[in-house]
Amino acid sequence: MAKHGKKYRAAADKVEQRPYQLDEAFNLLKQVAFAKFNETVELSMLLGVDPKHADQMVRGTTVLPHGTGQSKRVLVIAQGDKQKEAQEAGADFVGGDDIVEKIQGGWTDFDAVIATPDMMRSVGKLGKVLGPRGLMPNPKTGTVTFDVAKALTEIKAGKVEFRVDKTSIIHVPVGKISFTADQLTDNAGAIINAVRKAKPPAAKGKYVRSIYVSSTMSPSIQIDSTVAEVKAE
Repeated sequence: MAKHGKKYRAAADKVEQRPYQLDEAFNLLKQVAFAKFNETVELSMLLGVDPKHADQMVRGTTVLPHGTGQSKRVLVIAQGDKQKEAQEAGADFVGGDDIVEKIQGGWTDFDAVIATPDMMRSVGKLGKVLGPRGLMPNPKTGTVTFDVAKALTEIKAGKVEFRVDKTSIIHVPVGKISFTADQLTDNAGAIINAVRKAKPPAAKGKYVRSIYVSSTMSPSIQIDSTVAEVKAE
C-alpha cells in the first residue's frame, strides 16, 4: 500500500474529520495546499441515484461565475456560413468533413467540440474517438446547435459539464488553487445548484449524500451537504 509523503500528512493533520461550510472549506484548502504548481480544485458529490437506470441519470452543464482557470481550445464542426460565424466568435479550429477525417486520422488537439445538427451524421463516425474523452457533441449539453456563437462563448467563459458515473459520484473542476476562496465558493455553489436542479423525478430518499472538495495533491475536505442543499434552493 502506497504511503503519503510528509507534506501530504502535514496537510491532512490540519483537516478535521467533520463537515465544513463551503467558504470555510476553501479557506482551509488554500492553507493546506503545498504543491509547486497551480493545482486544479475539484468538487465531488455522491448522489442517491442508481445510474444503471436511465430515469435516474444525472447530467447537465453550468457556467462557472469565475471560469475554470483554463483556456479551452474549441473545435467547431459545421459547414457554410456557420463556419464563418464560428471563426468570428473565436473558435480555435473550424472545419467540416475535412476535419472529421483529420480526427479519424488521430488528431485530437482540442478540449471541446461543438457541431451543428446537419453535421452529426459525419460526427457520429467519431464516437469511438471522442466518446471516451468526453468530447462527443450532445444536444443535452448544448454542444449540438446551430447557435455556435452562443455555445462557443459559454465554453470559453467557463462552462463545465457534469455527469454521474457508475458509482453514483459526480466529479467537476471548480477552478484553480490560485483562485480566491470566494471565487471557489461561488463556482462550487453554481455546480451544487445545477446538480440539485437536475435531480431526476425517479430519485428517492436523500439526493445529495455527501460533498467533498480537494485540489490535485491535497487531502479531501468534507462539505456540510445539508447546508449546501439549503443554499442551493
